[in-house]
Amino acid sequence: MAASRLAGFCQGVSAALKASRVLITSQAPTSPGCRFAVGLLSKNIPNVTSFYQCRLLHATLSRKGLEEFFDDPKNWGEEKVKSGASWTCQQLRNKSNEDLHKLWYVLLKERNMLLTLEQEAKRQRLPMPSPERLEKVVDSMDALDKVVQEREDALRLLQTGQEKARPGAWRRDIFGRIIWHKFKQWPIPWYLNKRYNRKRFFAMPYVERFVRLRFEKYARTESRKKSLKKKKEKILQEKFPRLSEAQKSSLA
Repeated sequence: MAASRLAGFCQGVSAALKASRVLITSQAPTSPGCRFAVGLLSKNIPNVTSFYQCRLLHATLSRKGLEEFFDDPKNWGEEKVKSGASWTCQQLRNKSNEDLHKLWYVLLKERNMLLTLEQEAKRQRLPMPSPERLEKVVDSMDALDKVVQEREDALRLLQTGQEKARPGAWRRDIFGRIIWHKFKQWPIPWYLNKRYNRKRFFAMPYVERFVRLRFEKYARTESRKKSLKKKKEKILQEKFPRLSEAQKSSLA
């Protein structure tokens, strides 16, 4: 008797659960971006559809395996793979911060895949198909990093009026060089700090002679580079006179 009662109770509970599940799924629209399903909810909850309208942030495909580190199987065995141009700063400046954040992870995944492909090509002693793709991804990431840094600098200038993230000042060291000294916090005042007072932000009078010699050396090296460049241009003009004449005519 007890077993039959328990079996009947279990059947009733399962039927009630099935009915509630059918009622919830019929009222809530299906969403492809939802990653979970609600199986049991109370009838007193008014907004059941909010659970189905959610979309979790993800940048990976549905396979979620080591296949992400390898190229598309359609490109296996191909010598050349078609790819677009790299992102420029002008294009990235028109995008929002959220789009730049997503694009950074897309480029990061692409770079990891291309590095894996490059290492595998080296292991098998085979040429990498379309190696310029890696350069395009690196250039795009550099441009994205530059755009983000520009926005951070603009926001800092607007809020604090400082050009650099860490405040500082231009000072002269003991060798007469002008350096950028970064400020930092100290637990005691500067006039009581022996370590800070040991720093010398001035140059002695006898250092001015060596500063002048350093400037002279820099000027000599620059003039030597310019003279060598002119000599190379003269040798090339003597070797290829037609090209030099065409270049002069185009400039004229």
